[in-house]
Amino acid sequence: MAIRQFFTTSGVLVGMIFFAISLTPSLIPREGVTQGIISGVALSAGYAVGVLIVWLWRFLELPVASAGTSRVLARIGGLICLLTALGFLWRATHWQNSLRALMGMEDVPGVRPFTIALVALALFIVFLLLGKLFRALFYFLFGKLENRAPRRISGILGLLAVFWLYWSVIDGVLLTAVLKRIDGIYQRLDANIVPDLKPPQAEGKAGSPQSLLNWDDMGHQGRRYLALGPAAKDIAKLTGSAKDPVRVYAGLNAADSPKERARLALEELKRVGGFERSVLILITPTGTGWVDPGAINSVEYLFAGDIASVAVQYSYLPSPIALMTEDAYGRETAAALFQSIYGHWSGLPRETRPKLYLFGLSLGALNSDRSFDFFDIIDDPFDGALWTGPPFRSDTWRDVTAHRDAGSPAWLPQFRGGAMVRFGNHFEGYDKGKVPWGHFRIAYLQHGSDPIVFFEPQAAYRKPTWMQKPRARDVSPDLQWYPIVTMLQLAMDMHAGIAPMGYGHSYAPADYVNAWYHLTEPEGWDEDKLKKLNENLLQWNPR
Repeated sequence: MAIRQFFTTSGVLVGMIFFAISLTPSLIPREGVTQGIISGVALSAGYAVGVLIVWLWRFLELPVASAGTSRVLARIGGLICLLTALGFLWRATHWQNSLRALMGMEDVPGVRPFTIALVALALFIVFLLLGKLFRALFYFLFGKLENRAPRRISGILGLLAVFWLYWSVIDGVLLTAVLKRIDGIYQRLDANIVPDLKPPQAEGKAGSPQSLLNWDDMGHQGRRYLALGPAAKDIAKLTGSAKDPVRVYAGLNAADSPKERARLALEELKRVGGFERSVLILITPTGTGWVDPGAINSVEYLFAGDIASVAVQYSYLPSPIALMTEDAYGRETAAALFQSIYGHWSGLPRETRPKLYLFGLSLGALNSDRSFDFFDIIDDPFDGALWTGPPFRSDTWRDVTAHRDAGSPAWLPQFRGGAMVRFGNHFEGYDKGKVPWGHFRIAYLQHGSDPIVFFEPQAAYRKPTWMQKPRARDVSPDLQWYPIVTMLQLAMDMHAGIAPMGYGHSYAPADYVNAWYHLTEPEGWDEDKLKKLNENLLQWNPR
């Protein structure tokens, strides 16, 4: 009897349905623990929905079935829900393997049903206890308010008060403590100097003794970016002759403000001759300060090293965390760097200045997009941008996708015939424009299976347009939309999913070669040379 009173029948029934459909495939293959977390959250969400439905029904004093009828219906519903959950659990291995096959991954023998069940149950118990506490607080406040206001108003006020209390504790105490802990961990990692990464000694290198930027202030990601790129001798093996590419990176500790770090980056770029190259790439790194080697190495090869790139760090936290905690700071830093570099570049003679392109991956793509205003560059635009895996919050990406040409899919849109903006992925794109690509170009590189790009909160109550047919080749045909659960699956895909290179949020060097090649149109490359470049980048090991 005590167990019966502890659980709500309607909550258990709806929760089991949510648990079952959470086992269906999403965008990214899942391991046992990850699936258990998704299923546990789904079970808890379903339980909450079931409890809320019954509570609202009773609160509105709607008619209910007799006790005997309710018991019979509960037993029949329970049996159906249990069989459904077991059936979906049995099919889970097939669904995961079909998704892995799309991405060229080996099959797994099973999805560890016991692991999934235990993790899901443990998480459900935690949420259930929090829910019981929520209910107790609500009835306590409801009792205090009932004597001072009408019953229904008291109920609404009580709910709002408990929601506010829970949010205050989560946001003001728990989340703050967790973020401080994470911040401390990543700060120590960022400060860690890898022993075998020695500072450059050549005067023309950023981080050298003559540099305006101190090697120790670069941060872990900055030092790797500067030290591990291809040299002229590496590039010349494919191109015949080459220059050493110019790279500049201002770490978070280089100065106290974004504007000062941007100024230092500009002065260092001028010192090492960055504006004397044929191409200049303005990079906005990810939240950790990471610059994807495949992205920058590929374009350095395409231009035989006659290229410069510059980046400024704004955080050392992973992009999802930086997006929550340092969103404005990332935008401020990207804008400061753009204004600094573009301001100097636009003042140079047009016939001698380098072509200027922007690049950003993930959160870097979002902040790069936000770094400038089209009205500020309309008289003298830079040459273009490559934005890879743009988060769903990217304003330009959302606007272009929403207003895509009729008949083009949301995962590979065409926009105004491809005159300015074009999209590409692991399989196709960029060369399908109906009109010539203009002088100012924006290229988006996005996989159809990238949850960072295609997550949307609205998936909780409506089917995303990218799920409509025809679908991207790397999206499972078994993927279906379910209210609330699909949104939870996509949210977990963003944080805990794994995908091989070329799928999900993992972009392969060949993806970048294709994107840069069409965006910048470098001379002297044919299909055979591009194939050799892709093979070389895939095997690239600076160690």
